[in-house]
Amino acid sequence: MTALILIDVQRGFDDPRAGKRNNPAAESNIKTLLDAWTSAGQPLVLVRHDSLFKGSPLEQGTPGARFKPELDGAEPDLMFTKHVNSAFHGAVDLHQWLTAKGINRIVLAGIQTNMCVETTARVGGNLGYEVHVALDATFTFDQAGPDGTVLTADELSRATATNLHGGGFATVTSTQEVLTLLG
Repeated sequence: MTALILIDVQRGFDDPRAGKRNNPAAESNIKTLLDAWTSAGQPLVLVRHDSLFKGSPLEQGTPGARFKPELDGAEPDLMFTKHVNSAFHGAVDLHQWLTAKGINRIVLAGIQTNMCVETTARVGGNLGYEVHVALDATFTFDQAGPDGTVLTADELSRATATNLHGGGFATVTSTQEVLTLLG
């Protein structure tokens, strides 16, 4: 079995305060994965980031905390919230749930590439899961470093792919490649 874990696919990331994003096809690819997993009857996990910070676009209980329309009608096997980057540190013990179901391979997609997706992939890799990241089913935003230098969202995505691949945390791949895991 292979679990699809969709991370933080939420409306709050459409807030203009987030800045310039990359990969306008991410939501379409997320929907493709969701539909394929549902058709195959494989485990689906939805994770939502509920920010504890007032005024955050992802503040719990606000419209921004809601899932994007691409997830409408989804019937997950597990759905939970988190307040930190890793889906393994949420309101539910994801590691325990996956272990109880005998799942040792996970596919990750969602938002943000270099934040919650990368952190979840790293923790999953550390826990011994075979982790696949569908990079084209993620997106992120331009971000300034401590010296004020701005890295573009595309540069940050490439850095995530390099970190995960080079560190042995995950196989970084595409939506189409991931679909072969269902075969």
